[in-house]
Amino acid sequence: MNYKIVSNYLGRILLLEAITMTPSLIMAIFADGLMPTLAFASSMLAAAAVGSVLLFCIRPKNRSIYSREGCVIVALSWITISLFGALPMTLSGAIPSYIDAVFETVSGFTTTGATIIADIESLPMSVLYWRSFTHWLGGMGVLVFILAIVPEGHGSGMPFQILRAESPTPTAGKLAPKLHLTARILYSIYFGLTVIQIIILVIGGMPLFDAVTASFSTAGTGGFSIKNDSFASYNPFCQTTLAVFMLLFGVNFNIYFLILIGEFRRVFKNSELRTYLSIVAVSVAAVTVNVLKMFNSAGEALHHAFFQVVSIITTTGGTTLDYEPWPEFSHGVLLLLMVVGACAGSTGGGVKISRLVIMWKAFRTEIKKLLHPHTVSSIEMDGEVIERSTLSRCGVFFFVYMILVALSTVLLALDGCDIETNFSAVLACINNVGPGFGLVGPALTYNCFSAGGKILLAFDMLLGRLGLFPLILLFVPSTWSKRK
Repeated sequence: MNYKIVSNYLGRILLLEAITMTPSLIMAIFADGLMPTLAFASSMLAAAAVGSVLLFCIRPKNRSIYSREGCVIVALSWITISLFGALPMTLSGAIPSYIDAVFETVSGFTTTGATIIADIESLPMSVLYWRSFTHWLGGMGVLVFILAIVPEGHGSGMPFQILRAESPTPTAGKLAPKLHLTARILYSIYFGLTVIQIIILVIGGMPLFDAVTASFSTAGTGGFSIKNDSFASYNPFCQTTLAVFMLLFGVNFNIYFLILIGEFRRVFKNSELRTYLSIVAVSVAAVTVNVLKMFNSAGEALHHAFFQVVSIITTTGGTTLDYEPWPEFSHGVLLLLMVVGACAGSTGGGVKISRLVIMWKAFRTEIKKLLHPHTVSSIEMDGEVIERSTLSRCGVFFFVYMILVALSTVLLALDGCDIETNFSAVLACINNVGPGFGLVGPALTYNCFSAGGKILLAFDMLLGRLGLFPLILLFVPSTWSKRK
């Protein structure tokens, strides 16, 4: 393990976090008074001081980063930014309990959207902005953001291992020959879509601050809102706009790159995209029919069904109403969509559409082999042969995923909540969705759990955002060995 290079990147992360708190500090100075101002100022100083020590006082002679270092850097970076990012919330008095503040911040950076705050509208403006901005920063990836602004070369480049560890997909690739160009392309698309959404929301009648924070939440597919009722109080046009952009941010960003370079044929033939849109269409239709009698018109039922389905499958978690009274069939559909998640290479969480497509193709191939034992066939996706190593990783992922969900549900039962609450809370957190069912439904918070339960769920959020394995490696003794 190259400890010095790990420290070097942790230092970069903390300095970046200190810088990104600047808008919140300015808001606190002009809008929120002394306590929030001191909270953000002291948090920035703490992050900058520790970051400077790690970056400038610990100089790595060997800058080589292998897969092990990449996973450790990513896992520790996300833990570190969450611990420091929680400071302003506690120091300002917005969330007095530091454990609650860490839960909220982990939920923000991992774009989960689970909250322990009942009266969100009582929070200072600076805290509301920071809370929503954590979604935007975490959506595309904090380390990817650093890569986008720090070019490769002269020993400062970020290797492929880090990009792969922070972007948990079955396969990882580059859009451009150099990694920092790939990161810049991704963030340019991400930033552009966010700005377009803000403009449309403002035109639709949403106040600018609301439009900015809502766009941060939508872009990161996180779901935090500055309203107690999530997005229910906004007009139907703004709600539809939010749902459409959730759908867009749930698409693999490689698709947008293909559109930019005119490769429309590859876009239309993309099996993951077609599967994603098909699942959304079928789910919206099924839920609309199931809840039709609960609304005044078919149009109103379709509107709310579309919003909730898109919000859940993209793991955004925002709501336009409390879907807890909906029929059990609709609950079942939404629960399945929590697991399915969005496309690989998007800001959404969940298992990912691409893994499901790969495993479905593997299943069909096995059926063919049983019927025709002598047939030699390969598994292909979009014209490319899926390697055995990719199939193996997908299989292992599903196995570990099920074990972690089961174990977390059992451990969470120690808090005494019912099985529906525990199971849906674990699924909502490990898939980075946010609201679940029962005591963690869309109209409620996660305050029903003890401090230990919240720590467990925060751990699940990090597991889900990082694709399980980077965080698990922290607990493997050989990870910390000095041998390569």
